[in-house]
Amino acid sequence: MQTRYVDRPIPRISLRDFESRIDQITSELVDAAENVGFFTLTDHGISTQEIEEMFSTAESFFALPDEVKATVPWNANNVGWEKNSQIRPSTGQPDTKESYQLQFGENMTSLWVSDEHLPGFKTKSLAFMHGVQQVSEQLMRCFARGLGFEEGFFIKCHDISRPVEQTTMRLLHYFALPEEPNGKTYHRAGAHADWDFLTLLFQKEGQSGLEICPGREVVTEFGIGDEWTKVDARTGDIVCNIGDLLMSWSDDRFKSTFHRVKAPSEKGDYFGDRYSIAYFNQPCKDSLIQGPLKKYPMVTGEEFTANAMKRNFAALQEKLKTMEVAA
Repeated sequence: MQTRYVDRPIPRISLRDFESRIDQITSELVDAAENVGFFTLTDHGISTQEIEEMFSTAESFFALPDEVKATVPWNANNVGWEKNSQIRPSTGQPDTKESYQLQFGENMTSLWVSDEHLPGFKTKSLAFMHGVQQVSEQLMRCFARGLGFEEGFFIKCHDISRPVEQTTMRLLHYFALPEEPNGKTYHRAGAHADWDFLTLLFQKEGQSGLEICPGREVVTEFGIGDEWTKVDARTGDIVCNIGDLLMSWSDDRFKSTFHRVKAPSEKGDYFGDRYSIAYFNQPCKDSLIQGPLKKYPMVTGEEFTANAMKRNFAALQEKLKTMEVAA
């Protein structure tokens, strides 16, 4: 089926003079969360040079031999390196990528690539992560105000200094693909919604592919729409999307939007290696989650993540069953 594209304006929100403009910024963020589910941040305080240096650090990691990267393997705590292993319910096939997932706390014990293989990697990564967390906390203050919570409410629920924190930064490398696929179907990242609170994404200029598809009405849905909008890649911007957690925490007022990294398929698409950095704000395991209207039962951060993974697994099994029947 041919993809239908629709031009939708994606809000660009400046965080300039944050403290004096917090009311205006809150209004813009709430409007974007209610009506689009995606927005782009400018004037966020992380320089283009810092972003480019983090990309360079990530590329140095991915350039290591697989046997070296395998010394920091992915595990059930959602950290470590994986390659061609993430299968989306939307496609039933692995994404054509590798990633290295990092956290702040004890889950990373023995899972930082050693200085012997990549000097300074841990120090550089943590410094960047702390910078992104500062931007995240500004957004959390605004969303708390918009939903009628105490201003520091979401920050406390996502306290990265605690052993039970779950916030994750994911370094991503999508593999170069053949310009003539000869009938083979590739998926860089199949359509999905994130199950975190909020995702902050860094892209590299010229490495396109990100697309969004709004339309989700309730957080418990696993439906996928069919009208897509391309999102430009600009190195200095941060592209943000609402996750399932914030959708639930807002009683479905804020929208968790489906998105994908589309595999190139026509002239003008980008076929080369694509790098991006995603920062997933995830709550502490013991944070209590329930919206102001109490639309959903109260759950902990750990329970919310487990329930989201169960829904994802069930949807994947259904997709694979459908593919078996079709074959």
